[in-house]
Amino acid sequence: MSLLLVLAAMIWGAAFVAQSEGTKYVEACTFVCTRYVLSAAILIPLGLIAGRKGGKMPLRRAEFKHVLTGGAVCGVFLALASLSQQVGIETTTAGKAGFITALYVVGVPLLGLFFGRRPGLRIWFCALLGVIGLYLISVKEGLAIGKGDALMILCAVIFSFQIMSVDRFSKGTDNLLLLAGLQFLTTAAVSGIGMLLFETPRWADISAAALPILYAGVMSGAVGYTLQILGQKYTDPAIASLIMSLEAVFSALTGLIVLHERMTGREIIGSAVLFSAVILAQLPAKKHAAGTEKSIKTNRFNTGGRT
Repeated sequence: MSLLLVLAAMIWGAAFVAQSEGTKYVEACTFVCTRYVLSAAILIPLGLIAGRKGGKMPLRRAEFKHVLTGGAVCGVFLALASLSQQVGIETTTAGKAGFITALYVVGVPLLGLFFGRRPGLRIWFCALLGVIGLYLISVKEGLAIGKGDALMILCAVIFSFQIMSVDRFSKGTDNLLLLAGLQFLTTAAVSGIGMLLFETPRWADISAAALPILYAGVMSGAVGYTLQILGQKYTDPAIASLIMSLEAVFSALTGLIVLHERMTGREIIGSAVLFSAVILAQLPAKKHAAGTEKSIKTNRFNTGGRT
């Protein structure tokens, strides 16, 4: 299932161009709202159809309540993270934004401590390698904290909660399409409220941003975040966050292929360090003694999956 998370990171990396272009035409809440309205419109019907397979009701009452709650919780976190990122990127550099946002590779295992998860030393070491790799890839200057940087730090913290929420609620249902669709509907609703209160959306501006919104809504939203939910169902969240941080590598590769940007030696080294961290995190854990069983269970994905 780690391949699904790699594909999600690839899509998100390529989405950087779309998000950047979108800010030229519409404000943050409008962009976030319209992209996730599109995502929800695609996935909710698919989730309902999938749930009626065999002529049965979509979900049992208890499972429907679980999915509805999960969609709301995950959607609020996704809305707050997306809005923080979209507003913050306007007042900070793209390199610093990418580095600071991806600090969820540290935030997820830290949050895991409060939920009874105790990542082993290897996961902490991989998280450190991930931060070093992201720094080499993304940061081209000092890390003075300005308004945009502060919003990106907030974004990283909220994304950590979103990843942990997906881990929690994806385990209680098989209808992950509906869970993802309800998450997007909640995100669209939260950002839509902000759009109506603080912005002046114009149809002409939205039309001008149609291509960025389409890519962000269909690929980054409907496809990318669904891959995240599917992949995280069987993946330890600390390892999942490392895999998804490959977004920075794919962003650089997309710039090379689409925009003909060259990767510097520093960026190549950073990509290699980050990729090494992801591979190391997924190597099978050795059972040295019975006393290590608890640690092994904490990282069950390393032995081929989690039930």
